Amino acid sequence: MDRFHLMSVFVAVADEEGFAAAARRLRMSPPAVTRAISALEEHLGVKLLNRTTRYVRTSDAGQRYLEDARRILAEVDSADEAAAGINAEPHGHLAVTAPALFGRKFITPGIVDYLQRYPNTEVSAVFLDRVVNLLEEGLDVGIRIGELPDSSMRALRVGSVRRVICASPEYLQQHGQPQTPDDLLQHTIIASSAISGSLDWRLNTAEGKPIRIKPRLTVNTNDAALEAALEGFGVTRLLSYQVNQQLASGALVRILETYEPAAWPVHIIHREGRYASAKIRTFVDLMAERLRADSSLNWFK
Repeated sequence: MDRFHLMSVFVAVADEEGFAAAARRLRMSPPAVTRAISALEEHLGVKLLNRTTRYVRTSDAGQRYLEDARRILAEVDSADEAAAGINAEPHGHLAVTAPALFGRKFITPGIVDYLQRYPNTEVSAVFLDRVVNLLEEGLDVGIRIGELPDSSMRALRVGSVRRVICASPEYLQQHGQPQTPDDLLQHTIIASSAISGSLDWRLNTAEGKPIRIKPRLTVNTNDAALEAALEGFGVTRLLSYQVNQQLASGALVRILETYEPAAWPVHIIHREGRYASAKIRTFVDLMAERLRADSSLNWFK
């Protein structure tokens, strides 16, 4: 019994939440995947997966085993690459996560560049406007915007962004431009819950008190808030990289600049074993170079 092979099959089924999808990823037949899972469960004496006609999910025991299996397989890959030397060609599967709009604007072009440079790699990307736990969700590399909590993850700072309040010239011509944070209470507010679920906008005021907004429109994605602002509906708050093109073209106007809070750092975070993984190291290096060279991540300085 090849324990590492069985672990790899189990991780693929858990990640793909299905036997057929895992078979395609591993280039195996579905019956071979089913046999591997059965052999592993029989060896361990526990049920690792709950199966129905609609989905496959890990059991409680399976979730615990999944975390250990991922760690063990990552260590094996790292040891193999270390033995091959620092110049080993990157190969294998890389899983990446980033905020949705950031991923579309910055990470997807970097992924394409990476795949073109290293033909023996494959990448899956998860772009979500929520904090994703890399370890629990089996991801290798993530982009974080904001201060980082204490973590065992490696972190590399690659830029900074600000929370920017803006509106279209048409809206401001019709309703006037806010001069102080309190003036926002008299304006139509477009709020994005992807940035913050709070109704408080914290600005850099002498009193240090947040402004409690009352949105007329609340959306759960930043691009929806951006679109509503471009349509001239109201005032919104987004991150600087999300609106830099619109501000540069004049489609949006930045307001209340002097009240903006401090910038947020942008980091690439990744998990590593004792040895640097070639696929992770090369991807992080490539993305760090691209992001640091992008003026939209430091344009406000």
